[in-house]
Amino acid sequence: MNQIVPEMGQRIAMLRRNKKLTQEELADRSDVSLQTISTAERGVKALRPENIVKISQALDTSTDYLLTGNPNSLDYSIMNRKLSNLVPEKQERILRILTLILEDI
Repeated sequence: MNQIVPEMGQRIAMLRRNKKLTQEELADRSDVSLQTISTAERGVKALRPENIVKISQALDTSTDYLLTGNPNSLDYSIMNRKLSNLVPEKQERILRILTLILEDI
């Protein structure tokens, strides 16, 4: 069975929860129906391409990441922008955390 649809649904749900959004809030931000979000997260049915774009924009990620799970330069750009908005002390703290995580891999 093709795993793209269920895996994409898992990524959407994870990103939504990380942003502390309900399915309804994500639907509103994406300008799609609640049912679209629900069926996408459950991996029941494939999303239309335009809805993948809307959802990725609402989740502040790339369509590549939603579809494949692989980040691209847009994802890194988004992360860089968010990090650059932090005060230096928080940037240093995040760098220490990342260093510890990467050393553990």
